[in-house]
Amino acid sequence: MFEDINLSTDTVNQLALLGGAMIIILTVFVAGKYIRQMKTDTSSGELSDENWDGIGEYKNSIPRGFALSLLGTMIWGLWYWFVGYPLNAYSQIGEYNEEVKAYNTTFESKWANPDQETLLGMGEGAYLVQCAPCHGISGDGISGKAQGFDKRMTEAQVLHVIENGQDALKYPMGAMPGGMASGDDAKAIAKWVAGGMKGEKPASFAACASCHGDDGQGLGGQSPNLAAYDETLVSHVLEHGKTGTIGTMPAFKDGRMTHIQKKAVAVYIQSLQEN
Repeated sequence: MFEDINLSTDTVNQLALLGGAMIIILTVFVAGKYIRQMKTDTSSGELSDENWDGIGEYKNSIPRGFALSLLGTMIWGLWYWFVGYPLNAYSQIGEYNEEVKAYNTTFESKWANPDQETLLGMGEGAYLVQCAPCHGISGDGISGKAQGFDKRMTEAQVLHVIENGQDALKYPMGAMPGGMASGDDAKAIAKWVAGGMKGEKPASFAACASCHGDDGQGLGGQSPNLAAYDETLVSHVLEHGKTGTIGTMPAFKDGRMTHIQKKAVAVYIQSLQEN
């Protein structure tokens, strides 16, 4: 898992080791010098006019060793910053991101065509680590505090979207404007959608069908699926994040989850909904 570090070619470690050795040598030398000096030296020189409770300072020049050390440190710092170790020559965060990118590429290649059982196991692992703290281990939303997966949406949630619109998930069809329906029509839509889209479809749902389709399944990924947590919906939520009951869900992008992991999470969430 861990690669051996070749100190002969690793400039960063060479500089770190050199700096550490220099600090130790200077510390021993300076400490020894001043310990010996304290045993024999006596204060001398011209006192300054200012004093504090009878304690004054001598108008002595700065110690030569201290001045040279300070000047040397300043010169070394400028060299280190602009020549020896430039700001954009190495980045620990950048190295980490490159390693994650390379690992994700290998991961995607290895699991390019996983079977359903593999997706379910992979999705469960990702879900328990990334999703369960808010949505619950069983997907119940921790007793309603967050979105649960036992059903698509509550009546209040559907009604809120109808009244206020939605543009968090960035679907191809764009933002859904608020006020697509109102009053009893809006309540009828909310009740039907929250009830699993079963029974007689309210006539007012025609305002929604133009984007979500007559079956509410989003016209092949052009808009959100109102009937189930399909792969497209889960991927959009993971990619863009979403504001929920207990706060804002972060976006899982820039390498935090690969495409196949998002697909696996969708498969696992669908299994929670089915169960």
